[in-house]
Amino acid sequence: MATPSELAIRSATAEDAPLLLTMIHEFAAHVRLSNRVIATESQLRQTLFGPERYADVLLADWSAEPVGYAVFFPSYSTFRAQPGLFLEDLFVRQAARGRGVGRALMARVAKVASDRGYGRLEWSTLDWNEAAIGFYCHLGAEAHRGSTIFGLLGDALSRLADEV
Repeated sequence: MATPSELAIRSATAEDAPLLLTMIHEFAAHVRLSNRVIATESQLRQTLFGPERYADVLLADWSAEPVGYAVFFPSYSTFRAQPGLFLEDLFVRQAARGRGVGRALMARVAKVASDRGYGRLEWSTLDWNEAAIGFYCHLGAEAHRGSTIFGLLGDALSRLADEV
């Protein structure tokens, strides 16, 4: 487990965009989705650190070396009539796994949700990623069985939008 002097969680800044993009590529490779990453440093700077910020980013540093990140953004539950947070990415570099970095990042995101008065923190994980599923269950998370996440990307999104 991490000791306070070894692990620091901090908010990312625009200067962290190159590092963040590198870790996004590492995360994509880890989950076998490298072909889906089209983000650029410029896009990250604009969408995460520009005038209109679409998500928050936390970075984890172990002995001043970057070892992980979390990206999250507001969501809303009509059933609860409460805002929440959606965790888009949680990634810890292989060499730092098992040291409490992932748990520390999750705890910090949970604290953000709690401090904002939000009623939930949600995320998705790939159904084959047993290590991640075990980690999340160990935290006390519950899977939403019977749900399937859908999405429209790129051309499919544009085609549907063009119907208006």
